[in-house]
Amino acid sequence: MAVTVNDIKELMKLTGVGMMDCKRALVETDNDQEKAIEILREKGLATQAKKSGRVAAEGIVTAVVKGNVGAVVEVNIETDFAANNEEFKAFVNAVADTVIEQNPADVEALKACKISGGDKTVEEAHQDLFVKLRENMVIRRFQRMEGTLVSYVHGGGSIGVMVALDTDLDADKVYEVGKDCALQVAAMNPSYLDRTQVPSDVLDKEKEILLAQMADDPKMASKPEQVKVKIVEGKVGKYYSENCLLEQAFVKDDKVTVGKYVANAAKNLGGSIAVVDYVRFERGEGVEKKEENFADEVASMMNK
Repeated sequence: MAVTVNDIKELMKLTGVGMMDCKRALVETDNDQEKAIEILREKGLATQAKKSGRVAAEGIVTAVVKGNVGAVVEVNIETDFAANNEEFKAFVNAVADTVIEQNPADVEALKACKISGGDKTVEEAHQDLFVKLRENMVIRRFQRMEGTLVSYVHGGGSIGVMVALDTDLDADKVYEVGKDCALQVAAMNPSYLDRTQVPSDVLDKEKEILLAQMADDPKMASKPEQVKVKIVEGKVGKYYSENCLLEQAFVKDDKVTVGKYVANAAKNLGGSIAVVDYVRFERGEGVEKKEENFADEVASMMNK
């Protein structure tokens, strides 16, 4: 019996297994859903459907540069123990290489790509690794960049940073400058590159908050409106210095801003250097972790 797209979708819905594995199982069983489920269970794939609901907030963030192309990638898994598995680390690196080499549009497109250095797709390699590790894994996000790039990975994969530079100097000459900027991004987590990137609505909200604070302060409430406006403008300047990379105090020398440090370095090297972009991924940021105490976890296991 011919296998249709709807047959594959139904099996995927029933098992939570990837498209290609479902298709192969249906072809092998002449489109018998029950036998196909049995085959997938025997291979250890169908059990992933049950595990896919578990929160995967551990894992690895990596940042890789090859020539003038780079990628920052986050792949999550349930436990830090599994995240330290060498095969998992190799998978994350292969995913990053795939992003660099094939420039997929998004995570779904990435899953359909042939994985770097292998014959299977990223999704198929993902499924194979699940069979070995038995933990829910999620390729969460990636960003690909081009140009003069410098990467930095902190804490064995807790934070990954990539900085893009515009320079007329050789990449090896500006590496240390890029690395210092990447360390700054990792440590200080700026929201924007410079003040031109701060949306007007963000500034308006910040001013609104500051004015409200002054209205509640007896010492400030009686001051003339134009004085309040000047005070707010001054405090907005502090907002820039806290949230914009190039205006932050440089962590290695807080007497200068990051922008001034880069300008000084360029002058000393006899060329021009400008930080034009950056990306920072922190492992598990925004993922809601389920909190359970040990007694409750044991009890829940006993009830299964």
